[in-house]
Amino acid sequence: MNYAPKGKPNPVVKEGEFPIAAVALDHGHIYGMCNGLVEAGATIKWVYDQDEKKVADFLEKFPEAQVARSLDEVLEDEEVLLVAAAAIPSERSTLGNQVMKSNKDYFTDKTPFTTMAQLEETKQVVQETQQKYMVYFSERLHVEGAVFAGDLVKEGAIGEVIQVTGFGPHRLNAPSRPDWFFNKAQYGGILCDIGSHQIEQFLYYAGCKDAQILHSKVANYNNPEFPELEDYGDVTLVGDNGATQFFRVDWFTPDGLSTWGDGRTFIVGTEGTIEIRKYVDLARDTSGDHVFLVNQKGEQYFNVSGEVGFPFFGQLILDCIHRTENAMTQEHAFKAAELCLVAQENAVNVKGQ
Repeated sequence: MNYAPKGKPNPVVKEGEFPIAAVALDHGHIYGMCNGLVEAGATIKWVYDQDEKKVADFLEKFPEAQVARSLDEVLEDEEVLLVAAAAIPSERSTLGNQVMKSNKDYFTDKTPFTTMAQLEETKQVVQETQQKYMVYFSERLHVEGAVFAGDLVKEGAIGEVIQVTGFGPHRLNAPSRPDWFFNKAQYGGILCDIGSHQIEQFLYYAGCKDAQILHSKVANYNNPEFPELEDYGDVTLVGDNGATQFFRVDWFTPDGLSTWGDGRTFIVGTEGTIEIRKYVDLARDTSGDHVFLVNQKGEQYFNVSGEVGFPFFGQLILDCIHRTENAMTQEHAFKAAELCLVAQENAVNVKGQ
């Protein structure tokens, strides 16, 4: 809930050149989003949330922000170029549409939508306003091992990618979760929510513009007290270039694990394989960002923690200024969102309500 990596400052703009605002502080990912933007040179001018406690907590981390009296005060400030938000998932698109209609780019936590109708409406707003609706897919964008693996793929280290397998276990820690977390209409379902990370990674690593959901399933295996919670889900996809993916997401990280989840990604190419152990090397090293490469040249291990950085944030800032699409294309963000919605809508429920 409060995953917020910090990297080395690597500003792409001068101080004060890229003012932003942080609003809708419902999910702790807002801290990671703002960390990344500030390290890339953004200046947080405003913070706004109806909950004064959330605002006070935010100011402890980012004391430079001014407290806005209302969302309108933020949206009416012509200096603000981008609004970052981590609203309740079902409210993210409505807020984003407001932001874009105010001539500002929008950076939302994943998942960006909980219904297909929201996606279609926002596509229309993007077309009308020409503003950006960018998404914080942190499991690729804010993990140095995942960034490095992407660089290896681009360099041709494993040939053509033909298969991606992802594992996204998370610790539930139910007492710390807000009520909306257990309401399916608000969080969208497990495949729509944390599954969105996995689908986005597949599209990126395999170089797919589109994909087909072959099979998806969800379950509530062990949380009957939260009947609308899906604590397990998995999906099988095939990309438009023939590459395939299987991924599993769940809320079953045991208390004995040293971090919130043993997230891993396996990438198979025609000339080699990559494994990313994102957050821990189980029973050996509590740090993350372990990358294993095997190809025709042999076996290699890389610990890239603190070595790669998080280029997405600087690229996003420059994209907002120059109206380019180097950080992430709008098409890619929308396609990842669409596929997770399709997977969720068509999922077979194997246990629970």
